[in-house]
Amino acid sequence: MQVEIKIDASCEKPRAIIVTDQMTEEIAELVKILSEEKRSVLAGFREGEAFLLEEADIIRIYAAEGRVFAETADGEYQLRLRLYELEARLCRDLFVRISNSEIINLKKVRRFDLSYAGTICISLANGTTSYVSRRYVAKIKQVLGI
Repeated sequence: MQVEIKIDASCEKPRAIIVTDQMTEEIAELVKILSEEKRSVLAGFREGEAFLLEEADIIRIYAAEGRVFAETADGEYQLRLRLYELEARLCRDLFVRISNSEIINLKKVRRFDLSYAGTICISLANGTTSYVSRRYVAKIKQVLGI
């Protein structure tokens, strides 16, 4: 795919034009990505108060006891979104699902331990240890390029 960028000082709002001979899945995905509004904050609740959580501050998001929590260096916050909604909303370059009940921020990973048979142990920046479920091991290896 060819990419062309034109800098125009009179342009007030960026605009993208895609020239193609046919609509493909790749083009449809590009249109979806370009037209999405990026939301880099989430509302987290703790002790009856609402807090704005920046994506960059989130270490992991997990489900427990029928609720969804975001873990940051400042503590845990309850979220009102489901994991699948968060997975679609969060930056795909930073966040990856490692099990049916957990999403991690790749920028907050200290190390991956591949010595466990059939799974991967992940040490996070706050000292938490998580495990990639067997179902997601191939996906994580693809993300890591191994």
